Amino acid sequence: MSSDSLPPLPQNRIVLGCGQVAVDFLATVASFPNPDDKIRSTSLKVQGGGNAGNASTCAARLGLNPRLISKVSNDSHGKGILEELEADGVDTSFFIVSEEGNSSFTYVIADSQTNTRTCIHTPGYPPLIPEELSQSSLLSALDGVNMVYFDGRHHETALVVAKEAARKNIPILVEAEREREGLDDLLDFATYAICSAKFPQAWTEAPSVPSALISMLLRLPKLKFVVVTLGEEGCIMLERSVNGGSDAEEMDVHCLLESLKLIKDDSKTIPTCISSVETKLSANGIGTITGRLFVGTAEKIPPSELVDTTGAGDAFIGAVLYGMPPEKMLPFAAQVAATGCRALGARTVLPLRTDPRLASFL
Repeated sequence: MSSDSLPPLPQNRIVLGCGQVAVDFLATVASFPNPDDKIRSTSLKVQGGGNAGNASTCAARLGLNPRLISKVSNDSHGKGILEELEADGVDTSFFIVSEEGNSSFTYVIADSQTNTRTCIHTPGYPPLIPEELSQSSLLSALDGVNMVYFDGRHHETALVVAKEAARKNIPILVEAEREREGLDDLLDFATYAICSAKFPQAWTEAPSVPSALISMLLRLPKLKFVVVTLGEEGCIMLERSVNGGSDAEEMDVHCLLESLKLIKDDSKTIPTCISSVETKLSANGIGTITGRLFVGTAEKIPPSELVDTTGAGDAFIGAVLYGMPPEKMLPFAAQVAATGCRALGARTVLPLRTDPRLASFL
């Protein structure tokens, strides 16, 4: 598809990420080994990884201009990380490069039998600290930025960036993959949150995902929406009403979710999205939020095409950075994530904006 036939890119295309970059050593195996087993890989790939690195790469391929704040060592892994990001169009000029220590790396074992992946991560050392990011660099990094994204790593430095972004009224997207040191402080500044399947309940101690989403919006007054990604089950999103919606009908959030699931079209293989009208959503023992509930489906990937889900969540976030309204954003992000699952590695087949599989979503 030619770029001439595509709708124009967002007016402000500059986004800033802050978080983890790494080298991924990806091995596919026929089935996961037992203790003391010696097995052979069926394929091997070495490429850049890390949540923020992957999401920024995805955003760059979709036509955005991502900048990234992170840290590597001046070793072979670090040099490779920077070269790969730069080749994809990610601005690495705000990286800290340490003359000592090691860059982050991860061993990823992709199990063909169960379509699962296991990660063994070695963090970079020494870690990024706020003193390494000068005030002038921080202001330059934020200049003209449309959105800031945090993956929850380098939490002390991330908090400094978040405070300055909030002072400048720049929207903040926080990825909540699992509970981490300093994540609560970041979430306090979040305009948007994207969570893994288990995070909302773990963080709120609510009895279900829908009630946990209500709890998150009640606990985080700056939060405009929260999305929970559910793999092949798609995603659920709760968006806070802007005007309060005092005339909205009250309904139990679980009942509303079930009614939306009943009307979604399971015959479609491409991602879709259905939403409620503005509703006063209640969860017993937790409280009430006025807003809209969305149910997004995932692409039904044929088993023969599903190779590796590494980085699918990062790709989803990279597509969210594009900045669409929810009805378009959720199917678009799901399609981008699914496209990336068709080869070994998080970045191998991340789509370009001109990819014909994205045409109907743009």
